[in-house]
Amino acid sequence: MKAKKSRILVVDDERDICRALEFLLSREGYLVETAPSGEKALEKFEKNNYDLVLSDLRMEGMDGLELLDRIKASDPSTIFVIMTAFASVDNAVEAMKKGAEDYIVKPFVNDDVKMSIRRLLNYRSLKRENEILRRELSNRVSNNRFIGDSPQVKEIFAVLEKVMPTKSNILVLGESGTGKGVLAEIIHSNSPRAKKPFLSINCSAIPETLLESELFGYKKGAFTGANSDKVGLIAAADEGTLFLDEIGDMPVALQAKLLKVLEEGVFIRLGDVRPMQVDVRVIAATNKKIEEAVAKGEFREDLYYRLNVIELTIPPLRERTEDIPLLVKHFLGELNRKHSAGIKGVDVHAMDALSSYGWPGNVRELSNMLERAVVMCSSDTIMFEDLPAGKLSASAPAPAEGSLKGSLEYYERKVILEALSAYKRNKEATAKALSIDLGTLYRKMKKLGIAKD
Repeated sequence: MKAKKSRILVVDDERDICRALEFLLSREGYLVETAPSGEKALEKFEKNNYDLVLSDLRMEGMDGLELLDRIKASDPSTIFVIMTAFASVDNAVEAMKKGAEDYIVKPFVNDDVKMSIRRLLNYRSLKRENEILRRELSNRVSNNRFIGDSPQVKEIFAVLEKVMPTKSNILVLGESGTGKGVLAEIIHSNSPRAKKPFLSINCSAIPETLLESELFGYKKGAFTGANSDKVGLIAAADEGTLFLDEIGDMPVALQAKLLKVLEEGVFIRLGDVRPMQVDVRVIAATNKKIEEAVAKGEFREDLYYRLNVIELTIPPLRERTEDIPLLVKHFLGELNRKHSAGIKGVDVHAMDALSSYGWPGNVRELSNMLERAVVMCSSDTIMFEDLPAGKLSASAPAPAEGSLKGSLEYYERKVILEALSAYKRNKEATAKALSIDLGTLYRKMKKLGIAKD
């Protein structure tokens, strides 16, 4: 699908200026219209949608400042750029205070005009993408809470209630797949910054040179191929939240630049010399033992303390197995909508297996496993056989080394679970297959924590 061309309205009572700018900007790929006065411009604006208005400051009748007021009142998202003679720069600054995004001094240099408009339109496009992402995030967060009723989850939310309204930076620790990103989204959406951008980046997935330009942005000409200015994520997240996933893998050279952002609220783009001010809340996450990395010199101690104003540790799923039924119910609701399925629930035997599994991939692995089961399931209930047998057939936790009693119970439980699955939970048939009576089967199921139904 082709990208939609930006629409520009040029307003100037000098016909030659209008023609020159129309020719210049049309060659850049924009859809350009012109108006000889503020009144005519307003008539066109009321009939059409423009992404950017480029207007002279001094015109007969309605001048540029009045046109600015009228257009911003009608659509605040429209970019407004003032053109003015050098002697009237003070008036242009006044226009900036009233809402204009930039000004151009006549006589202008063509490349400067093109660069300014390209930068402003790119920034507008980024803001719109952020607004869409925020709406999607709001929908996700309202339907995708951090699920759990275990003491560990309750403790996390007790802390969040205190820190979400603040500006404090937060460090989230936990294994991969525990939900660190979901927690970051929830923090943002329940903070005073909720209407501002929430942007994220995985520090381990991007090479160092590219990570620097993605975070800090760059100025045109900063390096070969930098043909235009780039707004980095730090600038784009101004007044919002920046989530730095896998911060433990950030190169040490970049850690120093990030520290300056946290300490002083300033940064410098690649190829630039001017510091830029920013107000951004940082939520960082890692699955590494970050204190060990600090001790080894792999992570800056001063940055660690700046990030670790509030520390949250998400326990692995194997340590909060009482939350598994809640998570299963939640994911099944999502998966039913995604696949237009009608799964009503999970068989008790299957739930036993899910609750006993070690979950090295944590909540993410549970979600993926359930999606496979929903796709493979031939009824309205997920059975043990719908789950990956290779992982779950011996789903009880492995016994401690050297424990005879633990080993016997482990394998006894495994055999009973497999027999129950083979005979569709028919207890009489299961007992007969195992060469024991029904009463013995029930006693063993109770002892080994296997649900009867």
